[in-house]
Amino acid sequence: MFRPLELFIGLRYTRAKRRNHFISFISLISMLGIALGVTALITVLSVMNGFEKELRERILGVVAHVTILGENGGLHDWPAVAAAVSGNKDVLGAAPYIHAEGMLTQGSSVSGTVIRGILPAEESKVSQLGTKMLQGNLDNLHAGEYGIVIGSELAFTLGVDMGDKVTLTVPQASVTPVGILPRLKRFTVVGVFEIGMYEYDSAFVLLHLDDAQRLFRMQDTVTGVRLKLDDLFLAPQLARELQQEFSGRYLTSDWTRQHANFFRAVQMEKTVMFVILLLIVAVAAFNIVSTLVMMVTDKHSDIAILRTLGISPGSVMTIFMVQGCVIGIVGTLLGTIGGIMLALNVETLVPAIEQFFGIKFLAADVYYITELPSDMRWSDVLKISSIAFLLTVIATVYPAWRGARTQPAEALRYE
Repeated sequence: MFRPLELFIGLRYTRAKRRNHFISFISLISMLGIALGVTALITVLSVMNGFEKELRERILGVVAHVTILGENGGLHDWPAVAAAVSGNKDVLGAAPYIHAEGMLTQGSSVSGTVIRGILPAEESKVSQLGTKMLQGNLDNLHAGEYGIVIGSELAFTLGVDMGDKVTLTVPQASVTPVGILPRLKRFTVVGVFEIGMYEYDSAFVLLHLDDAQRLFRMQDTVTGVRLKLDDLFLAPQLARELQQEFSGRYLTSDWTRQHANFFRAVQMEKTVMFVILLLIVAVAAFNIVSTLVMMVTDKHSDIAILRTLGISPGSVMTIFMVQGCVIGIVGTLLGTIGGIMLALNVETLVPAIEQFFGIKFLAADVYYITELPSDMRWSDVLKISSIAFLLTVIATVYPAWRGARTQPAEALRYE
């Protein structure tokens, strides 16, 4: 069986000998350190990807992928706009909406709200609100009956339930014989939803589009048209295309702009965590430097003999690089396998640990996401494994170069 000389000697040096058990021990620690770092990186990034995906789905359960708005704050010909964009192959659905703000009161309880007027039959085309109902459903919103659907946290704050009456105050005034009074309207709670994000569950209400138009005196005008796309990541591109297609008659926006700060913060957290955990791999990888330096010192006479037999300095350098790369390959391979297994099973392992120790990592009364989600991406696995192996290769260069500079006469002088 043919094996190059450098590879053969390098693999021989990786085996423990009677006089260098300590070097082999450090090699083992370096290998395990690389494996641990790679496993931690893959698992943590998978969990953070899972959190990002979960939050994005919850946000996009309420927020449209693309929004088309009128230039003067109103859209008069929304049916024509909805029909025009529905022909696009990337658009799954379109629905009109009214956006406003108000104040909801019940007895002595008061809460500011974000109001959205919708058509219940069309809303399911652009959002998941219909699937998030705890009580009632969106079809309970009927034009002229002034029903209202509210979030679970808002219902708790106001102390209301299905069938209760609440008063909605809007920032518009009515002129009466006794002066200017704020506009008020009594609504009946016909549904309660829970998105799973406090921002929406505590300050978001839904009205029928016709009721919202009457309340805000908008006649047949709406705020805009909301679109749902086949691929949510096409939203910025499609928004730009629609802006050009409409020749400036309407304004377009997408979910990446509306929540840019939030998703930028999540991405920054992922980047910081990646760098911090990569330091674990870097420390383990550069332990290889001390391992190979001691190995070069221990094998001084062997190197000198090989040099006298005609082996080149480049071949000597290759011998020690082979040894370091073997440590890196084995450590990276073990870490990758461990990381993949842990990332794929973290949603099962964490509940088992919680049950065994009787603890809860994400308490339901504090966090809306009570389970650790995981979204392992093969691109992350490949990137982490490649960087880990590259660090081990870099770590071998200096010790191997130092070994290649060994002078046979100097090394054998006192042998």
